[in-house]
Amino acid sequence: MTINELQDEIIEEFSDFTDWMDKYQLLIDLGNEQEPLEERYKVESNLIDGCQSRVWLQADWNDGVIDFKAESDALIVKGIVALLIRVLSGHTPDDILNADLYFIERIGLKEHLSPTRSNGLLAMVKQMRMYALAFKAKQGA
Repeated sequence: MTINELQDEIIEEFSDFTDWMDKYQLLIDLGNEQEPLEERYKVESNLIDGCQSRVWLQADWNDGVIDFKAESDALIVKGIVALLIRVLSGHTPDDILNADLYFIERIGLKEHLSPTRSNGLLAMVKQMRMYALAFKAKQGA
């Protein structure tokens, strides 16, 4: 699936709910469904700067695409990072760097997050793009 198809799928899932408490519950459920991050990846170098909660992000290069794994100690943040992984993981560095992550605004996430969580979301996206840039440079693509 393309990044945009994955975003459209998420928008569709969230459009089933009108109440934001239900949307928060969906985020929490998505975070809880995520595989826990292996302890060996919960290191200082994988912590994302700019997040109020602790968020660890691991990126691996597999056959031309980047696979992301992450975990957070906060339930809602864990759900947010699960959405980002769902959209960006398994894609090429160019796909990730060129992606317009419109789902964040369309599901209403932007206006329903506290300023610190919004900053954290931006920091997560920025870090994922930094990994894409690094892998792209490494491959000489």
